[in-house]
Amino acid sequence: MAIAAIEGVIWMIVVGFIIAFILSFALGANDAANSLGTSVGAKVLTLAQAFAIGCFFETLGAVLVGSKVSDTIRKGIFDVDMYDGKEKLLMVGQISALTACAIWLFIATALKLPVSATHSIVGATVGYHLVVFGGKGIKISEIVSIVVSWFISPALSGIISVVTFLILRYSFVNKDEPLEPGLRTLPFWYAVVFLVNSFSIFYEGPALLHLDELPIWGSLIICFGGGLIVALFIWFVVVPYLRKNINEKEELVENEEKLESEEESQSIFKNGQENSNYNSIDKTEFASDGQYDKLHESSKEVEDKSYELTSSQETEDKLAPNSKNTTGCLSVAEKGLLDLSDKIIGPPPSGPVAKDHPHVVKLCSPLQILSAMFSAFAHGGNDVSNGIGPLVALWMIFTTGEVAQEEETPLWILFYGGVGISVGLCLLGKRVIETIGEDLTTLTPSSGFSVELGAATTVLVASNLGIPISTTHCKVGSVVAVGWARDRRAGAVNWKLFGNIILSWVVTLPCTIGLSAGVMALLRMTV
Repeated sequence: MAIAAIEGVIWMIVVGFIIAFILSFALGANDAANSLGTSVGAKVLTLAQAFAIGCFFETLGAVLVGSKVSDTIRKGIFDVDMYDGKEKLLMVGQISALTACAIWLFIATALKLPVSATHSIVGATVGYHLVVFGGKGIKISEIVSIVVSWFISPALSGIISVVTFLILRYSFVNKDEPLEPGLRTLPFWYAVVFLVNSFSIFYEGPALLHLDELPIWGSLIICFGGGLIVALFIWFVVVPYLRKNINEKEELVENEEKLESEEESQSIFKNGQENSNYNSIDKTEFASDGQYDKLHESSKEVEDKSYELTSSQETEDKLAPNSKNTTGCLSVAEKGLLDLSDKIIGPPPSGPVAKDHPHVVKLCSPLQILSAMFSAFAHGGNDVSNGIGPLVALWMIFTTGEVAQEEETPLWILFYGGVGISVGLCLLGKRVIETIGEDLTTLTPSSGFSVELGAATTVLVASNLGIPISTTHCKVGSVVAVGWARDRRAGAVNWKLFGNIILSWVVTLPCTIGLSAGVMALLRMTV
């Protein structure tokens, strides 16, 4: 008998869908922001552009490759067969997991801390199970493999990103004239970006596109062949266009600067002549009745007034963000939250501001944008499972009446999770984007591209292997590693913030276990 026929279950489904959307929203505000923070921090994308790219590719990744990790989250943490005959209890447990994870992610987002959604959902899943069965049935080997992956992911992502950055640096970034060396290597980098990401899609890809039936040699042929085509297109079409475009713009700038210099020299000569004529005027014309002194004093008074008004306006502008709602409990809470987040973030990175050569910016910016697209796609595929994994379990039990959950993850639920992530990214994603893109270290298009490629490679490979690694760990590990490799002087990396982020990673698991256990203890009384 399908559990849908049992009285008192519909409310669980309704509440589950509502909380799952709230959790997906929180994922977008925290985790999805990680995938785009480096592009915004490197000034390659504006916030609006980042949000547009994120919404599209997060949802696309969720639908196409999100089902694999979803299976791990909803069935790989403990033995679900233990809930045979206790289906309603399992459904309440899934609601507890969704609630606990959402609460923790909102707290972290308010504090501008990029925490792991994977940590959160795994901890929340363990939490409600502990209330029902204690430690019995928990798959320790799965937990251990997941925990190990949490440490491996930032290290591996950091290594790949640093290697990428060093190759970029010595091949063209650090050269006095980087244009031609950069143009020569450009086809290679586009081919690598396409190869890595396309292989992750085609190898054991989504059943929706029948890519799961494609043998590995077929995937390799498609990916390497596609990479070669991309490289040839870049070499014969894009490189000549960029060379011509950059050279023409440089000539135009040089001509404009030359013209401005000539006009400036003529203006100086003309002003000098006018000042000479002005000084030749006999000031005694004003001296008889003190008009000259009065005029001078009046002019000075106007300048002073103007300065006072300007200073006053600047002061108001500086205070404006903190002067809203200065009364009432809400403003006190906001001020306390801002003060706490400032203490956690610490001072911004100091020292000389890292900058790329204008030619490097022109060459690396499109690469970083392309990498950001794949990064958003990877995040949608890997982390939508965190938001909808428990929801899928709820729906499967509701429709089949079985705890085994052998059915494939419905695409419409994956899409539902992707939409929630997109909404959260657009409304609250700015806070964590600032942490990843600006507060940890200074990013440029070359270092930003290195971070994107390293993190996306790690996440997409793990996603296809069904390992629920943390995209947050990958991105933070890459940002810190590249920042340290680029500049080892004190202040180049905000180590205080990095330490606080690590601390937030450590406490995530026990906090979500506790929250989920508490919610489960309350909801258990309803069944």
